[in-house]
Amino acid sequence: MSDLKVIVGGSLAEDGAAFVNAWRKAEHGEASVDHVLAFESWEALSSVMTGERLRLLRHLHAHPEPSVSALARALGRQYRRVHGDVAALEAVGLVVRADGAVRVTADTVTAEVQLAA
Repeated sequence: MSDLKVIVGGSLAEDGAAFVNAWRKAEHGEASVDHVLAFESWEALSSVMTGERLRLLRHLHAHPEPSVSALARALGRQYRRVHGDVAALEAVGLVVRADGAVRVTADTVTAEVQLAA
């Protein structure tokens, strides 16, 4: 697994500069395996990362589950809600369902909140 950086805010120019930097590293044969998840605003992040979803991620990191049903039982939550949480986290790349298991995609998640617009 890897580390994932979550960025909140930032501009299109900053995103473009990061892309160009990664491109230049690749041209010179340097590995550039930064895993970044960017959100336009705090509201966008908080619509994905709730307290229950963080609890779900922590559980999955320690105990990958064979299915969403098993995960719901382990968390003591309703299947429907856990399924929705897994789908939301999977859509942004924090969870993967593959090879008969539900698991997280990173060991650590670091958040950076940019205050300047």
